[in-house]
Amino acid sequence: MDPHLDPRKTARLIQHLKDRMDSLPPKLKAAAKYVIDNPGDFGLDTVRTSAQRTGISANGFVRLAQHLGFDTFEAFRAPFRAALTTAHEADLGQDWLERMAGEGPAGALQAAAARNQLNITSRSLRLMTAGRTQAIVDALTSARRSYVTATRSSYALAYYFHYVGRMALPSLELVPRHMGAALDDLLDIGPGDCLVAITFAPYSAGTIQALRLAGERGASVILISDSEVIAPGIRTDHVLAVAANSLHPFGAIGGAMAVLECLLTHLIAAGGEDARRRIEAYDALRQDSGAYWSGPKLPRVGS
Repeated sequence: MDPHLDPRKTARLIQHLKDRMDSLPPKLKAAAKYVIDNPGDFGLDTVRTSAQRTGISANGFVRLAQHLGFDTFEAFRAPFRAALTTAHEADLGQDWLERMAGEGPAGALQAAAARNQLNITSRSLRLMTAGRTQAIVDALTSARRSYVTATRSSYALAYYFHYVGRMALPSLELVPRHMGAALDDLLDIGPGDCLVAITFAPYSAGTIQALRLAGERGASVILISDSEVIAPGIRTDHVLAVAANSLHPFGAIGGAMAVLECLLTHLIAAGGEDARRRIEAYDALRQDSGAYWSGPKLPRVGS
């Protein structure tokens, strides 16, 4: 994916413009103010339309883009356009699925797969009520230590949840940490701690053992699974049931991923200003250490 097309860059670009306002020449400052005040119109309009709306020359907008390190005006406008179209995706309907289904065998299969993903995502999010979500966020943020565990294909979900979640919740730990079993890293779990376990049929023996241990030790237990009852002897405090139906022999994880993304949104919001500062610190460290590839003219925004 072209990095300019990442819709998440829009907010960072706007903040970057605000931070740079005082140092911009007058004409560029006027163009920047228009972008800040009208990000939706800017994302939709051509450079000529933006010029006509504002009385600022088209060259002024082009110079602003170059000043920020973009090769072209279109590259500068692209993240605003991407964010706008993403926000209104639901308004476009699902006629595209019907058209795709008529495009031969590959189209029919892709339409069926896409419809299945939409269905399991919608159902998983429908089951994720506000009350359940808030209770889980409260359990995680009030815990002394929080752990997330999973194995095999589900481990990818746990890894991502930990990778992002630790920026909002520094006490969050991923287990197993290395090549051992989850139990190896849960020896000290007890009252005041919290375990998030992710597993789908056929359920992992290691994850079930971790769930049993956490329950026996009095820790708060959060289960994210395709069933609320996965094995005997498991006590759960909170359950997020997700749909995992698929058209192939393995369970689909799209619904679970959507649920985790929503949960991360809540955790970051709950983290407030402290979470924002940690996220900025992580990003600055990665930028400074060369963790991200960037072309010679890409701007560092939001750092």
